[in-house]
Formats: sequence, structure tokens, C-alpha cells
Amino acid sequence: MSSSFLSSFKLPAGDLLRDAVYRRLWASILVSSLGGQITLLGLPLTAAVLLNASPTQMGLLQALQALPFALFALPTGVLLDRVRKLPVYIGGEALLGVAVGSVPIAAWLGVLGMPWLYVVGFIIGIVNTTAGSAAQIVLTQIVPRERLVEAHAKNALASSGADVAGPGLAGLLIKLLSAPMALAVDALMLLVSVTILRGIRVTETLREGARRHFWDELMEGLHFVRERRLLVSMAFVVAGWHLFYNAALVVQILLATRELHLAPQMVGWSYVAVGIGTVLASSFGHRISRRIGPGPCLVLGLGICGGGWLVLALAPEGPLGVFAFALMLFAWGVGAVLMFINFLSLRQSVTPAPMLGRMTSTMRWLILLPAAPGALLGGWLGEHVGLRSALAFAGVGTLLMATWAWRHEVIRSVRELPKPQEVLPT
Repeated sequence: MSSSFLSSFKLPAGDLLRDAVYRRLWASILVSSLGGQITLLGLPLTAAVLLNASPTQMGLLQALQALPFALFALPTGVLLDRVRKLPVYIGGEALLGVAVGSVPIAAWLGVLGMPWLYVVGFIIGIVNTTAGSAAQIVLTQIVPRERLVEAHAKNALASSGADVAGPGLAGLLIKLLSAPMALAVDALMLLVSVTILRGIRVTETLREGARRHFWDELMEGLHFVRERRLLVSMAFVVAGWHLFYNAALVVQILLATRELHLAPQMVGWSYVAVGIGTVLASSFGHRISRRIGPGPCLVLGLGICGGGWLVLALAPEGPLGVFAFALMLFAWGVGAVLMFINFLSLRQSVTPAPMLGRMTSTMRWLILLPAAPGALLGGWLGEHVGLRSALAFAGVGTLLMATWAWRHEVIRSVRELPKPQEVLPT
């Protein structure tokens, strides 16, 4: 599927997609992302519309997806540096398919409720913690480090294509089948992704010799990040973004369905704006980063996200509010891609291969620690103050974080991907 279809297009000489192994990985990302768009809408719509969840319950559902990062990210890093990463990646995709596929089965049996969704959300978080970290490392085993920004941009383009087609498909499936039953399609797509990934072959040399104590290796990962100012600074900035993002994410579906009165299918069509934004950012993000530098490009993405949330918080009800909802989604798509293609590339470029697992999990642990509190806070604000208050909190907070990042020389001064020896200790 991946090789014959993509090779039929004329690719520039030296394009990453000319590499058969990377092309297969890219195809898997495309299929998995398309199915992920169904879950992105299907899971919260099942809670909000079918189960009539409160903002607090929506916050708890989102928090449980973030909680595994706080619990398991650090030990996962040590384990990933001891085992082969590709099997972990494949196993995670398979487990995710089972979890998502259980929702339509529970609905058909008449036993679906919020506790079931809480368990599914927690499993999704576990998979994102383990297999998500493994996937990022697998990329470095396939792509040369000097081309990581390009690779992340192409990966984002695969996700962007799914972002454009996925929400409309999800909305249609939800209308025809109901939100829980639409999740069965995502389970099938995850099975396809697993099949594609099983055809990848990478050469990986595990560390030789006696392994040190588990705790010593875990602390070595923490020390590695702590001693590099760029990693610490980026962790602080992106952690703040996750706090505000999760606060906004909890309420945006509720606002769309309960205040803007959008039907589930229309919510799906509105999310096409995310795809348009991510396609644009993925197509031009590499050039923007090369022109202004990875650090400033990261800050630009942060500011665009904050502006989008603030616009929706201030928008009136009616057609203008619906437009503001789509604009917020577009801004989120652009901003998140600009931020993360540079964040991921910078942190991988400064890390030697034997430390990649522990660095990746340490950084993911640091940046996602505020995610669960952010979701709970967003749910509390939405229920006790108003849905727009959570969006205003996210917008103002993110813009303040972008201002701090721009004034912080360590981030602003990064104009090209550094090498490990160029990163000075604190």
C-alpha cells in the first residue's frame, strides 16, 4: 500500500519519502492519524451527547488520559533504553485498537457509561506514554539527525491530511452510526497501522555489558535534562502550553454543542479547520523554521494557539461564534505544528543515541505533568464560572507564556539545530 501508492508521485531527488522504510512509517502515521480523528471527536461526543457528561466529568476524562504520563513516563524511559523500540510501538497501536474497539461493544451490550470511558481514556494515556515515546525514537533510527525537522514536518503533513479528511469522515460516521459505533472504524484503522509497521525493519544495537541499577539510570535521565538549559527552558514552556491546552480542550466540545448549538456532524466539519491549519503549517513550517530559527518558530506557534483560544472566549453566540470556533481550531492546528516540529527536533538533536529513551520520557513527563491539573481546572471553571472562562484562562495564559519564551534568550537565540556539545550546562 505505502510503497506503490506514494512512489507513483514524482518526488524531488533526495526527498525522504523516496526511502522505503521511512515511507512505510509515514503511511502508518497517516492511517493511524485518520482513525485518531474519529476517536478525537467520538470519545468526547459520546460523553457529552450520549452520556450527558458535566464539565467536571469531561475534565476527569481528559485528566485520566494525561495521568499515565505522570505515573509511568520516567520508568518507561529507562525501559526503552533497554529494549527494542519498534515492538513497543507496534504493541501500543494494537492495545489502543482493543481499547477503542471496546466502546461500541459496550454500547451494543447496554453497559456503556462514564466509568467505561474513564478506563478507555486511561489506557489511551498508557499507550501514548509508552508507545508514543518509542515512536519518536524509532524515527531517529530511520532518519539522519540533520533531517529531523524535515521528517517531523512530513510526519505532521501526514497527520494534517488526516486532520482535513478525518473530522468530516468522523462527523459522517457519527451521524450514520452514532459516536460509539464510529469508534469501531478507528479500531480497524489501528489494525491496518499495525500491519504496516510490522513490515518495517530497523537495525538497533542495545547497550552491552551489565546494566546498572534501575534507579541510577532513571536519575541519569533526569540529570541529563537538568544540565542542559535548552531542554529545561523548552520543558517549562511546553508544560505551560499543555496546562492551558487541556483546560481549553475540556470545554470546547461542550461550548460547541451547548452554547453554539452545533450538531455532532457540524462539529466534525468544523474540525476540518484544524486540518487546513496543520497542512499549511506542515507544508511551510520547515521553511519558516529555517528562516527565523527553531526557537523563534516555537514561540510563534505558542502565540498563535493562545490567540485562537482568546478569540473564541470573547466571541458572541450565533454565526460569528461558529466562525470563531472554526478560527480557533485553525489557529490551534497552525500553532501546535509550528511548536512541536521544532520542539521535537531540538530535543532530539542534542541527545546522544544511548540517552534518547530516558531523555524522551523525562521531557514528556515534565511537559505533561500539568496536563491532568489543567483538564481538571478547565472542567471546574467550565462548570462553576462558565465555559468561556476556561478558554479565556487558556488564551491569556498561553500568550503570557509566549511572551516569557520570547524574552528568554536560550530559546529565542536558537537559529539552527545544535549538536550535543553545543548545549551548555546550567
